[in-house]
Amino acid sequence: MKLWQRTSLRGVITVPGDKSISHRAVMFGALAQGTTRITGFLKGEDCLSTIDCFRRMGVSIELGEQAVTVQGAGLHGLKKPDSPLYTGNSGTTTRLLCGILAGQSFETSLSGDASIAKRPMGRVITPLRQMGADITGVDGNYCPLTIRPAAGLHGITYHTPVASAQLKSAILLAGLYAQGQTCVVEPALSRDHTERMLRALGVQVDSQGGTARLTPPDELRARDIAVPGDISSAAFFLVAGAILPDAELTIRNVGVNPTRTGILDALRDMGASITMDNFRDEIEPVCDLTVRSSSLHGITIGGSLIPRLIDELPVLAVAAAFAAGETRICDAQELKVKESNRIAAMVAELSRAGADVEETADGMVIRGGKPLHGAAFQTYNDHRIAMSMAVCALGCTGQSEIADDGVVAISYPDFFQTLSRLGG
Repeated sequence: MKLWQRTSLRGVITVPGDKSISHRAVMFGALAQGTTRITGFLKGEDCLSTIDCFRRMGVSIELGEQAVTVQGAGLHGLKKPDSPLYTGNSGTTTRLLCGILAGQSFETSLSGDASIAKRPMGRVITPLRQMGADITGVDGNYCPLTIRPAAGLHGITYHTPVASAQLKSAILLAGLYAQGQTCVVEPALSRDHTERMLRALGVQVDSQGGTARLTPPDELRARDIAVPGDISSAAFFLVAGAILPDAELTIRNVGVNPTRTGILDALRDMGASITMDNFRDEIEPVCDLTVRSSSLHGITIGGSLIPRLIDELPVLAVAAAFAAGETRICDAQELKVKESNRIAAMVAELSRAGADVEETADGMVIRGGKPLHGAAFQTYNDHRIAMSMAVCALGCTGQSEIADDGVVAISYPDFFQTLSRLGG
């Protein structure tokens, strides 16, 4: 994909449905009693992997043009698949399935692509074993995983080493099958889509600060779920609108769950002009976002803000490269075990464009304001790196090229088409 510098980006767009919520809507709909109709579902490769896994466990799922319809099997209605479940590139599918499968009466194996095979699963395996789960993996920590029927799961109180929605969700999902309450205590509150959706389906989940406590239910009650636009996808256009000199973009129907709006806080702290309109609250809070050209300046991004914008840090690094002064990203070691090592990847790719950027043990330092030039950017088979460097290319002089641009299909299949409609 070839891209050129732009001085203007204007229009009104929508972005694909939230990836995290789309995963959960299918999973919880599959475990519920009754029919779940999901609108706004993200038809990206990761979420399609989730659908495939549950179909192979006997759940009827219809993928229509306007909605996904899930005929729930109930908490104890899943069936043994005839071969290992393949989760593709999806860490969410892999880790959340560990929690669900830990409570089943059949043996299952989980595997994914080359990226998943390198991503550590021990963080999830440890608490599930404490609950009584029987899980083994390659070197005890990696896929393929084998999950065998447990003698019986029991609730635990688990203090997580990091704030991680995938880890928290895996434990809570195992808690659906456990005797007694399951409690997860995080050092900082991670995204709470699991807690919100479980409550909407009739499960008692009490949340206070970084603590979530689940009482196992007799059943989940199906209901229709409207998936809002993914703020992680909106982030690329928020940064593009802020860094380009003649830009005004409105992004409609974006999910603004407070555990996910760290990108808005960080960009506003950098000086970005972002307004919120048409706010409404369903299972998740939703609004329209408008961003305008802004004069950005460097800030420090770290601490409790990191879990609220972990997926947006690559494109925030792009914003920092166009901001005046120094931006320091810290406490972000988690970026090293995403689809790629996103710290090393962003340092390497921003450097190609002439940015002054330095890798640190837990993040990076970007000294912004230096004119950037076009380059041939690598993607590392990582959708967020690909889209981040596309945004960077819009502000670089000359021509840029994004290698393996098809990787964006993991979360935003129409990204480049949307960019083109805006004159990008």
